[in-house]
Amino acid sequence: MINRYTLANGLRIIHHEDTTTQMVAVNLLYNVGARNEDPEHTGYAHLIEHLMFEGSVNIPDYDTHVQLAGGENNAWTNNDLTNYYITLPKSNVETAFWLESDRMLGLALTEQSVEVQKGVVIEEFKQRHLNRPYGDVQHLIRPMAYKQHPYRWPTIGITPKHIEQATLADVMGFYHRHYTPDNAILSVVGNISFDEVVRLSEKWFGPIKKGKYAATRTEALPHSTCTESFHEPLQTRIRRRTVYRNVPSDMLVMAFHMGDRKSKEYHVCDLITDILAAGQSSRLIQHLIHRDRLLTSVDAYIQGSLDTGLLNIMGRLAEGVTCKEAEDAVWSELKRLKMTHVPSEEFNKVRNRSESERTFNNINYLNHAINLAQMELIGQDNSLTDELNRYCSVTAEDVKQVANRIFLKKNCSVLYYKRKK
Repeated sequence: MINRYTLANGLRIIHHEDTTTQMVAVNLLYNVGARNEDPEHTGYAHLIEHLMFEGSVNIPDYDTHVQLAGGENNAWTNNDLTNYYITLPKSNVETAFWLESDRMLGLALTEQSVEVQKGVVIEEFKQRHLNRPYGDVQHLIRPMAYKQHPYRWPTIGITPKHIEQATLADVMGFYHRHYTPDNAILSVVGNISFDEVVRLSEKWFGPIKKGKYAATRTEALPHSTCTESFHEPLQTRIRRRTVYRNVPSDMLVMAFHMGDRKSKEYHVCDLITDILAAGQSSRLIQHLIHRDRLLTSVDAYIQGSLDTGLLNIMGRLAEGVTCKEAEDAVWSELKRLKMTHVPSEEFNKVRNRSESERTFNNINYLNHAINLAQMELIGQDNSLTDELNRYCSVTAEDVKQVANRIFLKKNCSVLYYKRKK
């Protein structure tokens, strides 16, 4: 049973009791990500994720208290949201409420702590995106696909310079705007009753005031007079770019616009990527790697974006194969999806695999807590049942119709990522 409760300050609470474990997962999702940044000041959402571990008003050492309570914690940021979690024994669960509420109440940052974490983030930027083979793919393909929407930059930001230039005032301004109870969802899963969750939430989060800015998707951006329209004009022609890098082999990247996270098209596209590249029996792996030997690796995936997202196909080319040859082969496979229904045996195999993966994923109490928070954010009533029903309702005809809608050249951005000679 899924339980819900909302505090007077707007904090949404969602709970599921699981008595099969002696542990509890306390997950706090903030409705803020890279999409909420100013184009001239990117990377702030990710930077603040780091700074949330630098100490709060009453608790200067966050990690030590987690460890003393026998817990583990981590966090992550994407373009739409920032997520924090703690798992710990049920006997010490109040520690999680205490720690997370104090970080929401206020960070105790200094010029020095901000500079330290700026250095950490800049180094991460360099290692993962600038100095790593193929690390800048998202910095190249996103601005090709998006011309106005803030999805045009990855979570890490557009450039390290934006982080270098961030001041303590900038950081705290972003934090105070978005890290508020009315912009957050607290999900709790494990061996704890709903009454106890409500009691601890009222005790620790109840006194925190609502956000001063009442953050919404149409608010004015900091450092700018523009607003977050979050609208991307319809793409009307194919977009192409070729780059040369010090990489071991050429890569083909193709990105297609698709429906948002709440749409049925999202679930159809997710299954399409499984048909194309999930497992050794998938079409692109069977045909382009094993049969035709055009690629050495291939992947197809969707970005589960709150707004209209991307379906991506990426493949590393075999020696002697041109990007044009690889691209033509991919288009040929996509044409098959558009022209004929996926055979029932193949389709049922993909759909059953998707269902089993999601079912087993939710057995873990932490995964369940994370999924509950995200489903609450997008407005779905039950993370497991509702999602499974959506996937199970997809038909072979849906796949064909969506393939015909999205796999168009005018809806595609193509990146030729070539090895320097």
